[in-house]
Amino acid sequence: MHIDIVSLFPEMFGGVLGCSIIGRARNAGLINVSVVNPRDFATDKHHIVDDYPFGGGSGMVMKPEPLFMCVENLLSKPVVPAETRRVVLMSPVAPRFCQADAERLSRYDRLVLVCGHYEGVDERVRDHLCDEALSVGDYVLTGGELPAMIVTDTIVRLIPGALGAEDAAELDSYSSGLLEYPQYTRPRTYREWEVPPVLLSGNHADIAKWRRQESLRRTWEIRPDLLEIFPLTAADRQYLARLKKDDKAET
Repeated sequence: MHIDIVSLFPEMFGGVLGCSIIGRARNAGLINVSVVNPRDFATDKHHIVDDYPFGGGSGMVMKPEPLFMCVENLLSKPVVPAETRRVVLMSPVAPRFCQADAERLSRYDRLVLVCGHYEGVDERVRDHLCDEALSVGDYVLTGGELPAMIVTDTIVRLIPGALGAEDAAELDSYSSGLLEYPQYTRPRTYREWEVPPVLLSGNHADIAKWRRQESLRRTWEIRPDLLEIFPLTAADRQYLARLKKDDKAET
């Protein structure tokens, strides 16, 4: 896979792309990531990439010409079939990015992530250059750089070999549709806090049951909306009913 990030501030990406899982995946040749500045494609002598909005208003809007020329140049070297590539605009005016989107985007050979800035981009970029737009949350950031980092990280984690253990990504929160169960490591006792005995039992069936129930409990407490679409088993429903009954008894 190859990911191109279009940003007015390429220097923001050095640490993120060179460290940890992304850095190791790049060094191992599992993924190529490049950051390109659309200012390099501005045709005037001052390399202007923004202008005042038509109709008035505060702030500046990113011009279409540098963005179109930048993305079209990227997609021409080499030419990639349309069905194997995706151009994504990072924008607060968009559907919220989720794990399912990461899994979907990870199946493309080529991704171009376009980072908006200032008051956003000319609408013609969204309408005629990008295939879709995504938001990382219900808040406004200075630009699309941080969202592009988030999207890149979630996608790289899904590339076979990037995490080492083949099933590591599948066990993450949201991959199964539930939040991940609690994790513990040595020492067995820290201050007065003990590791749950079931994790020390060696009984794999009991451990799997405990982890499933803890994922259900966490999801019910923190993100109950996820349970509305998750395919619950009969045992899951019984456990959740018991949780709700106990919660009512306590209150």
